[in-house]
Amino acid sequence: MERWLSWLRRRPAPAAAVGAEPGPPASASPAAGDEHRPGAPSGASAEPSPAPVAPAPAPRPPAAPPVASPAPVLPARAVAPRPVVRPLAASDDVTGAPCPACGTPNPPDRRFCRRCATPLTPTTIAAPLPWWRTVWPFRRRTRAGSGRLVRFLVVLGIVLALCAAAFLLLPAGRHLIEDTRDKLGKAKAVTPTRVQATAELPGHPVAHSTDGLSNRYWGAPAPGTSATYTFGKPFRLVDVIVTNGASPAPEEYAKQGRALRIDMEVTDRDGVTVHKKLVLSDKPGPQTFPLGISDATTIRLTLEEPAGSAPDRHLALAEVEFFQRG
Repeated sequence: MERWLSWLRRRPAPAAAVGAEPGPPASASPAAGDEHRPGAPSGASAEPSPAPVAPAPAPRPPAAPPVASPAPVLPARAVAPRPVVRPLAASDDVTGAPCPACGTPNPPDRRFCRRCATPLTPTTIAAPLPWWRTVWPFRRRTRAGSGRLVRFLVVLGIVLALCAAAFLLLPAGRHLIEDTRDKLGKAKAVTPTRVQATAELPGHPVAHSTDGLSNRYWGAPAPGTSATYTFGKPFRLVDVIVTNGASPAPEEYAKQGRALRIDMEVTDRDGVTVHKKLVLSDKPGPQTFPLGISDATTIRLTLEEPAGSAPDRHLALAEVEFFQRG
């Protein structure tokens, strides 16, 4: 656009319109000598000459359009030329493994072909999954060799195994539940309806071991003497508290012998017997033993391992308390 405007400014204005015809030259006024030209008749009047024709005015050239001032233009940002990749001919003097795509030999340290860039590292094929990995929840990939029948049989076997394990572990689970209830519940004392002993000393009957008074005791003549406690109805035996010796007072405790172990035999309503060993400390005062035996009906205590024995002393048991779940 700027070149065209510059060319219009440098172009000279035309003298006349293109194609206009030039007008006739103006007739000169007759000279003085022309009136007396020889041969002209004398006395004759001369014909008047035609009036001169004014030439047509030359057309003006078209006016140039107004030129607008050019707007400012920001300079263009330089762009780096793109690199030209020229293919290089691969030399044939290289020895190595051929490319699986184009067959070009490549050095051993290359991972891609130097001609076609094909990966040269062979892809490892994953080993097939074992049959148990195709069954939920171990399933990761589908194995073609295992069908629906095999999976169904596997799942059925797992379900049967879980049922058998639950049946076999039912006693352990029941014991856990009962033990939790024992700890959460509040224990209360239970009194036996009948007490019998294999031997007792005069003035110290076996009934003194359950009368609630710790200053009276059951006197046994020798180790191996047992006492049997019978209850009116089955109950959950939670704890047993044993006060060993003749009395909880230290002076009275040391005057008689005492058993350091008591063998307990608990029989439930079905006739099943549970054996427990209560190891006592040689000190005065009550000692608590948690048990957790269900449906107890009969409890037998046998005194063993005497301590502080002498010819004039006997085994003393001040008090035995039984507690059931409330």
